Amino acid sequence: MSVPDDILLKLARLAIAEVFSGDTLIDRQKWISRYPELAEKQAVFVTLYIRKGENDESLRGCIGSILPARSLIDDVIYNARAAAFNDPRFSSLTPEEFEQVNIEVSLLSLPVKLNYKDIDDLKQKIIPQRHGVILKLSGRQATFLPQVWQQLPRFEIFFKHLCNKARLPDNCLQYHPDIYVYTVKEIKEK
Repeated sequence: MSVPDDILLKLARLAIAEVFSGDTLIDRQKWISRYPELAEKQAVFVTLYIRKGENDESLRGCIGSILPARSLIDDVIYNARAAAFNDPRFSSLTPEEFEQVNIEVSLLSLPVKLNYKDIDDLKQKIIPQRHGVILKLSGRQATFLPQVWQQLPRFEIFFKHLCNKARLPDNCLQYHPDIYVYTVKEIKEK
C-alpha cells in the first residue's frame, strides 16, 4: 500500500498547525504503522500558495530537500514548517494566512548529472515542464522545481533566474556549471 496523496497534504498542514497550536497533532508511530512507506527516505519540497481569488494564488513559501536524508514523514513535516516559517523571502506565516494557504508537496526523484558539451547541447537535453534542475558552480548551487517552467517557460530566462538564485551572473551557463535533473510527483490541495 502506498501513501495516499491526501495523507501527505494532511501531514504538511498538521505540521504547520502544530506550531500555531503548541499541541502535538501528529503521532508519527501511528502514521508509520498505517503507512510504512512514511518511514522510507524521500526528498520532498513543500510549497505554500496564498489564495487571492478563485484561480489566482501567489507563492508564500517553498523549502525542500534535494536528496533523501530523512524519512518521508519527517521530510514533509520539516519542510512544511520551514516553508511556513523559515523561507528567507517571506515573513513567518500568520494564522490568518494559514486559513488561505494551499499546500503542494513534491516528491523528488534522485537527481541525475547531465553531461553536455555546450549551451546548445544542454538546451537539447533539458525537457521543460518535466525536468527540475540543479545548477552547481564555484561552490554555489540552486534548484528550480519543474513547476517553475510555468512562470519561466523560455530556456534562457529559466536559466538566467536559476543563475541569479545561485548568486551567480546571469550568463553563468557560459562557465559550464554542473547540471543535474530530476522529476517530481506533484501533489496539490485543490
